[in-house]
Amino acid sequence: MRFLKLFSTMLVALALSIPPAASAEKLTVYLDWFVNPDHAPLVIAETQGYFKEAGLEVELVPPSDPSAPPRLIAAGQGDIAISYQPQLHVQVAEGLPLSWIGTIAETPLNALVALKDGPVKSIADLKGKKVGFSVGGFEDALLAAMLRQEGLTLDDVELININFALSPSLITGAVDAVIGAFRNFELNQLDIEKHSGVAFYPEENGVPVYDELIFIAKNDRVDDKRFRPFMDAVEKATLYLTNHPDEALEQFLKVYPDLDNELNRRAWVDTLPRFAKRPAALDRGRYERFAKFMKDSGLIKEIAPLDSYTAVLK
Repeated sequence: MRFLKLFSTMLVALALSIPPAASAEKLTVYLDWFVNPDHAPLVIAETQGYFKEAGLEVELVPPSDPSAPPRLIAAGQGDIAISYQPQLHVQVAEGLPLSWIGTIAETPLNALVALKDGPVKSIADLKGKKVGFSVGGFEDALLAAMLRQEGLTLDDVELININFALSPSLITGAVDAVIGAFRNFELNQLDIEKHSGVAFYPEENGVPVYDELIFIAKNDRVDDKRFRPFMDAVEKATLYLTNHPDEALEQFLKVYPDLDNELNRRAWVDTLPRFAKRPAALDRGRYERFAKFMKDSGLIKEIAPLDSYTAVLK
């Protein structure tokens, strides 16, 4: 009996000496669009348990208005948003207190696309042709830089706002080419519709290379202790995607079964090589070169100091 009492006392003491499990830190991430293969590292970080291992409970929030997340973050609502490097330069120039804290897609996805069997075989063929666009400003600047390589200007083409109807506008012949098509989606969509496309890439035609999708946070929150574990989990997920693409796809589609179609499966394959293997690494030269391009294109008036809108996490 004494032994049982002593044993029970030891168990109670042992139980009292074990610290309670730490509760997960909640983190809100605003997406740039509805969930799609571009967000695979975030989804896989969840399905593989990397966020949990980092002590994080991450909520992914698709926006009702794709332009809203950066402004919500700047206003202190939410923790992190997915945005685009070109937009960051513009938003910083507008005075929004935002900083890059990481990269998700480290190459441009944007492209100038035409139908393979159409009249546009080269950028020079755009003279006198109709070019569709969705978002004015940056897409105009991309197109202008690409045309400049062929001795053309925007005055040599007819710009038509097609309101995101990129593939349908090409297929119906409403336009001869579109700027702003994502090479991992629109090219696949055209091919599925039996209208193969051809892409002209900005970074090969006069435009400095840039990060397409990035993580941003409010300037006065970049020291948040949750951010580094978050980025480490994203890095682990990206490496898992690289090593186990098929298994990762099945995990992704199990969480989002409504995305299980040919377009998203094709986009998955084309998107994987674009993910940043070192998402927390900053390429300073890339940002400085692109800021100069933005200023030279008239999209920003002044170039902000790089350290004022980028933060290398510790």
